[in-house]
Amino acid sequence: MDTEALRPSADELLHSLGHAVIATDTQGTVLFWNGAAEQLYGWPSAEAVGRDITEVTVPELSRQAAEEIMTALREGRSWSGGFPVSNRSGQVLHALVTDSGVYRDGQLIGIVGVSLNLGDAVRHLMERSSDAAVLIDEHLVVNYASPAVGNLFGWPIEEVVGTPITDRIHPEDQQAFESLLATDPPRAERVGEFRVRTDGAWSWVEIAATDLYTQPGPQAQVCNIRHSQRLARLEERERILEAVHSEVLQDLFAAALEIDRALAHATPLSVARIHAARDAVDRAMECLRDVLKS
Repeated sequence: MDTEALRPSADELLHSLGHAVIATDTQGTVLFWNGAAEQLYGWPSAEAVGRDITEVTVPELSRQAAEEIMTALREGRSWSGGFPVSNRSGQVLHALVTDSGVYRDGQLIGIVGVSLNLGDAVRHLMERSSDAAVLIDEHLVVNYASPAVGNLFGWPIEEVVGTPITDRIHPEDQQAFESLLATDPPRAERVGEFRVRTDGAWSWVEIAATDLYTQPGPQAQVCNIRHSQRLARLEERERILEAVHSEVLQDLFAAALEIDRALAHATPLSVARIHAARDAVDRAMECLRDVLKS
């Protein structure tokens, strides 16, 4: 058996990969485009090869970042991270991309990029989470929402995707939420407590925001959302305290009426003690009213 004849070629190996593999020259002209790249970007290899890479994969919002990446590659540095790409129909996708230079005799002669749909890469993790998880772009628009958004908050996924996440955050909390996302310098994860609309009411939730992109360019983040148990307990305690205070206030008011009745029939020896009791009840009622107002 001729083992050489059975050995796959480099093209066959690259076409068999599940990740999109694209090779360009140093000017960005596409030289190679595998089958996975056809599926991800929607361009047949025959049409993509020979075109500038920016024409077939880079949306307008990513042009500046793409130039910075190309500069890094020409300086001998590889690049890896999240990056917004576009397919043939113009739809912007979030991809995980690794770009590396190809060298001959120390000279850069080409660039190879490997990419995969970020949604596909993280979806199975987000779907298994008990938290609601949404993937938002730099405009705070939801590109993906896990099934838990419906289970926890009653949000239909088809109504959430494609809309700003701020549409569901209390107006008074939106500035704080945007500040959390825009923390500079960025931290790996930021956590805050906000009110979101759930079933026609406002509920306190904890939102943890995690940057997907650590490289230059438009940012995207994953927000994990869960009910805030701490604030829910505080709200319940306040509700119970308010109910208790109200009940105690009613009891004090009834006691004051009884004291007034007793005062009308009091003997001269007991008048002073009854007046003192009435003053004590009045002070207690005033103190309780102040507590309820605060």
